[in-house]
Amino acid sequence: MATTRYTGYRSFSYLEPGRDYAEFTLAAEIDRLPTHDLGLSADEEARADRILSENIAISLHDHPVRLPAKTEEELFAWNREARLAYGYEGLSRSGLDAVFDNLGWGACESRNGWKWDDVITDLGMRFCDFAHQDYVLRAESVGDIRRAHAEGRLAVVAGLEGAALIENEVDRLDVLYGLGVRQIGVAYSDANSLGGGLREHRDGGLTSFGRKAVRRMNQLGIAIDLSHAGDRTALDVIEASDKPVLITHAGARGLWDTPRMKPDEVIRACAESGGVIGIEAAPHTTVSPDHRRHTIESVMDHFRYCADLVGIEHVGFGPDTFFGDHLGLHHAMSEKLGVAEVVTSGPRYEPVEHVAGLENPGECFRNVTRWLVKHGYSDADIVAVIGGNALRVLEKIW
Repeated sequence: MATTRYTGYRSFSYLEPGRDYAEFTLAAEIDRLPTHDLGLSADEEARADRILSENIAISLHDHPVRLPAKTEEELFAWNREARLAYGYEGLSRSGLDAVFDNLGWGACESRNGWKWDDVITDLGMRFCDFAHQDYVLRAESVGDIRRAHAEGRLAVVAGLEGAALIENEVDRLDVLYGLGVRQIGVAYSDANSLGGGLREHRDGGLTSFGRKAVRRMNQLGIAIDLSHAGDRTALDVIEASDKPVLITHAGARGLWDTPRMKPDEVIRACAESGGVIGIEAAPHTTVSPDHRRHTIESVMDHFRYCADLVGIEHVGFGPDTFFGDHLGLHHAMSEKLGVAEVVTSGPRYEPVEHVAGLENPGECFRNVTRWLVKHGYSDADIVAVIGGNALRVLEKIW
């Protein structure tokens, strides 16, 4: 395991819990669940460790916060406090050099995306916590990611899963860029002033305002994410954008027919733009016909499908994981916001309590690298999919 700069900092340790802020019992970052055994030999383990330590690894989408231990009962009270503890220790063992993190948590309170004031609060709270430690750094350029790798640190890229909060004010994109945001999703499942989300029965495509927003994001250097956009909107964005686009966390609808997955047409168009699709691992999303019980095996079925479809140079990983009970989070949000259909629609699958092998941000990239080693992928291909492909695209976008 590579040496990291992490020295034991815990979120908000500059304050007194219970006096300065409400304290919640949080999920463990380390050993919350048994280690997933991929059956590697000692030599294979050594090779996987070497590849991960010597090269840049980038998660295109994760939520590296510690959920409440009683997720369903406490989620919204915990979220309203706006002090989301970061999983610094778990991340220090992850092998990651950079992670794209959705820093606006207003989605937990609003079905139609985030509110402007809530997101500014979320950003400020997270960055305040970052300012009191010396392991995580705010990444605003490719140079920051390279520096994090060289210094044994973690570069966190501030992102937002949807653009509803800008309403019809394109200059808000400049404000977000100024605050450090470097990646924004066009729509978070529901339609907004830019275009349609994947939950819409009839996707009207990118609006005139959406085209202005795409142009401004290109001009600023904000990566555009299509993970939760509708199919027509996604294709319109790709056509309108002068720069490559990202699908930071999704899978292949040709393999698993749900709205949350992307059809071949969108995956191909993303690749033709020069972009990358990050393979998702949130519970009950990237299931496959050969592995209806969601584990690392079904996730990697989507990886192979996309690599065969568009070439391995256009595929990466955006696991979309938390430290804690992700399925409990889904249950709580479904009950409050009525969004269960995004997760549960589609072919029949075998329910799981967690995605074995890809359950949290601390284990995902180590296990992905191990899986690729176990299945005979070359060093060059492994280096590309764990971070090289993402880095190449970011150099063009930023």
